[in-house]
Amino acid sequence: MIHAFPVRIRTESISGGPDKTVYYPRVVGMRNPTFERTINRAIARQTQQLINEQVGNMPSTVVEMLGLYEIKNNQRDVLSLSLSNYTYHFQAAHGMTYIKSLTFDLQKGKQCELEDLFKPGSDYVARLSALIDAQIKEREIQTLDGFTTIRPDQDFYIADKTLVIYFQLYEITPYVFGFPMFPISVYDIQDIIDEEGPLGRMAQNN
Repeated sequence: MIHAFPVRIRTESISGGPDKTVYYPRVVGMRNPTFERTINRAIARQTQQLINEQVGNMPSTVVEMLGLYEIKNNQRDVLSLSLSNYTYHFQAAHGMTYIKSLTFDLQKGKQCELEDLFKPGSDYVARLSALIDAQIKEREIQTLDGFTTIRPDQDFYIADKTLVIYFQLYEITPYVFGFPMFPISVYDIQDIIDEEGPLGRMAQNN
């Protein structure tokens, strides 16, 4: 099935038998075939890394594995997507899920890390950490050891005019809290975002 977005997406799957299927996106029909291959290689590599992490973390047998994806942004030459992998091991207390995201700047033909979204030299780590700390207090989120700061390469995705910073299970909160997601409006960080980059494009009102 191909979805009719600005960037066309086809759903592919890897099956390892009953109850073991991983779905992942494949970009098709781009005007830049070289960058299309780069994007698809990055998606395939991240999909495989999630599988490897799940299989390698436990010596016991994998009973169930389900990989899914979500397109978070596909407009203004910014493609941002998330890949999730849920795996249940034989006799485990519960299944484990990991989420990883990939963001591509289609204008510049590059994959974006968190630091690429901001002006060079801006202290984006401190700024985002302060905004997340305020949300933790406001939303009364229980943390494991108290929250101090994000990593410079913290997990993120872009969804319209929002930068979403998130953490893995157990990274800062108990399992029952799931994945702590922190949406940050581009307008709250407009002074430090790279105006020529993905967030700069999202902040434009035209």
